[in-house]
Amino acid sequence: MKKCEDILNKVRNFPQVPGVYKFIDAAGKIIYVGKAKNLKKRVSSYFAKNLSTYKTQMMVRKIHDIDFIVVESETDALLLENQLIKNLQPKYNFMLKDDKTYPLLCIKKEPFPRLIYTREKVEDGSEYFGPFSSVYTVKTLLSLIRQLYPLRTCNYNLTQENIKAGKFKVCLEYHIGNCKAPCEAKIDETEYNSYIEDVRKIIRGDLHLVQNFLSEQMKKFAAELKFEEAATLKQKYHIIENYRSKSAVVSSNISNLEVFGYAKDIDNFYINWFLVKNGAIISSHSMEIRKKLDEADEEILLYAIIEMRKFSESQIKTVLLPIIINEKIEGLKFEVPKRGDKFTLLELAQRNAKFFMLERHKQIANKSPQNSIQRKLRTLQNDLALKDIPDYIECFDNSNIQGTNSVAACVVFRDAKPAKSEYRHYNIKTVEGPDDFASMYEVVYRRYRRLLDENQSLPKLIVIDGGKGQLSYACKALEDLKISDKVAVIGIAKKLEEIFFPNDPVPLYLDKNSESLKIIQQIRDEAHRFGISFHRDKRSKNFITSELDAIKGIGEKTKTILLRNYKTIQYIKNANFDELSKLVGKSKANLIIEYFKSQNST
Repeated sequence: MKKCEDILNKVRNFPQVPGVYKFIDAAGKIIYVGKAKNLKKRVSSYFAKNLSTYKTQMMVRKIHDIDFIVVESETDALLLENQLIKNLQPKYNFMLKDDKTYPLLCIKKEPFPRLIYTREKVEDGSEYFGPFSSVYTVKTLLSLIRQLYPLRTCNYNLTQENIKAGKFKVCLEYHIGNCKAPCEAKIDETEYNSYIEDVRKIIRGDLHLVQNFLSEQMKKFAAELKFEEAATLKQKYHIIENYRSKSAVVSSNISNLEVFGYAKDIDNFYINWFLVKNGAIISSHSMEIRKKLDEADEEILLYAIIEMRKFSESQIKTVLLPIIINEKIEGLKFEVPKRGDKFTLLELAQRNAKFFMLERHKQIANKSPQNSIQRKLRTLQNDLALKDIPDYIECFDNSNIQGTNSVAACVVFRDAKPAKSEYRHYNIKTVEGPDDFASMYEVVYRRYRRLLDENQSLPKLIVIDGGKGQLSYACKALEDLKISDKVAVIGIAKKLEEIFFPNDPVPLYLDKNSESLKIIQQIRDEAHRFGISFHRDKRSKNFITSELDAIKGIGEKTKTILLRNYKTIQYIKNANFDELSKLVGKSKANLIIEYFKSQNST
């Protein structure tokens, strides 16, 4: 208790300026890093009486000391927070999960620079471009560039001293025209570096600059009657045009910008990033961020923006986002487009983020199906704000036609899978006529009265197939049983797939593609199927029994024999005298034959 007071006294003396704060546990380990516009206000909020989540409460209990770093601006705080999270990996901060590296192109810092493919950044002053979404993209670029420019591929140390000393000899690449042999001074550094400058433009997506240059050179050679040189440049021009046409062209009206789309589940955040230059997507990357507390979408998206801009060394000033971010970063403009080409581009990033998430889910499901199920149930728990993980769910559905043969069905799901041996169907006993509300009350009451009498466990979630009316009667049954506070209950209305909660007139609309809605729909549809099949069976039996009741001399025992052997009235009608005689005797067979003959004649 004294330690808590000491911390609070320390926080009261914090400056009210931008900065980064660090929470430290009893072992001296940093467990959380955060940024703040106002250090004193932000850190004080963690010690309020009502913290937002249980996870945050747990973290605060472990705080033994707090340290802070004052910075000049909010942008500096954001950048410093990102760097500290990356380096320290605090227990309660979200974590970038991607442990794999992505393809990069590198222009080496050396005399007569090489262009190489790599997956690792080395701090040696070389230039790196990317990341690229696939090795195929990198190889396509390398192939294009090598067709256009005769860059060296050897790793010789081509200093002027070594070249003048004659340490190197030309290789096969020179003889087949792929290299101009800087190793023997057959090309000077000025001309070679002009190739490298063009290569930079191509990789960065500034293809139109190279095309314009080649076009001007073609005209110049043609005017000088140098047709072979002009034809060579024309071939290069078409190579670039072909590559550009294969790029993901968005719109020639769109200038340079970055795009971030995201998807999320209960544990992770999935980011998709595009780099767009001159209307074409020239680079893309996906990343997965694991949440530790209940961080806001804005907070994690900001982290991803800083991370990607550092990794790609982007200087783009405009960023498209799917949500509004109030944080300001110096020199950066955030946009949330609602229509047009930019909106189309943002939708593409969102779709890619979703596919990335689904792919991750498939990988987890293949490795550990049980973990996948638990994740889905935790997502359902989060979406419905349930106290417990709904690993035991029951769903009720009523069936009747014009008030006749009223029945109900109860299906049971355990760990998001049907437990068919626990399914139950009910004949409605206390309700006259087509009253779905009263029928729902009866079946819910009967179900849980029995479970209570038998000391069986109650479900974690009850799903009622119907809207507010059915839900309210189900809740009344639970209240009468005095268990309304022990089990969660929702209703789902078919028309708009609205989720209703007790005593709340405003429905919840889950995303139509969400896993939570799919689980609820699966349970609802299974209850409907089970109820309908029972209802059809009951109607069929009732119809057959009522027909047989009209035959004088046919008793209950004979009807049972007929029903066991002939499932429908039509089969009984089609049976001949010999078949019926063997089954129920000649006299009763005769009664049945004569009855159906009289029915046909009337």
